[in-house]
Amino acid sequence: MTKGILGRKIGMTQLFTESGELIPVTVVQAEPNVVLQKRTLENDGYEALQLGFADKKPSRTNKPEKGHAEKANTAPKRYVREFRNVNLDGAEVGQEVSVEIFEAGEKVDVTGTSKGKGFQGSIKRHGQQRGPMGHGSHYHRGPGSMGAVDAMRVFKGKKLPGHMGSEQVTIQNLEVVSVDAEKNLLLIKGNVPGAKKSYVKITSAIKGN
Repeated sequence: MTKGILGRKIGMTQLFTESGELIPVTVVQAEPNVVLQKRTLENDGYEALQLGFADKKPSRTNKPEKGHAEKANTAPKRYVREFRNVNLDGAEVGQEVSVEIFEAGEKVDVTGTSKGKGFQGSIKRHGQQRGPMGHGSHYHRGPGSMGAVDAMRVFKGKKLPGHMGSEQVTIQNLEVVSVDAEKNLLLIKGNVPGAKKSYVKITSAIKGN
């Protein structure tokens, strides 16, 4: 069964193993999540657990959000996500989920929103190659051919300049290096999507350990 938690990316640091190996890690702060709702086959057609993370300001909260949170005896949350394929038997609305559900050595998938890069050209956005940079070349960092002349249009999916980043990204099979239950911290090997202070969703690896 899947298990998961929501957290906030704090930044990156590094650890040394007993053998002296340096490991780069991402620090994720995952204060106890609150179970806001249980999705069941009878009511919703699928099974899932809805978790909430980080309290929301009352001034930014509407009545439906307040009513939804009151059922779980908690404050409205800023980051709410659902986890499917979880064990619903022991879970109750209002229950807290802490970082202790994970152990060092476990493999996890981390989902976040990638850093926004704004409007970028096709070379940076898609990794295309540039043309010659000599003075006689009229093609330096352009998007290249638009396709066949006969089509008289640009086909959908053509890799062109445009907005880059700010997309949902999942990195799979990252290793949990350390779990600090006192400070509610997860140390995950390598980098995870998103800027500092951005929210991330951590689930047990879908491809298995």
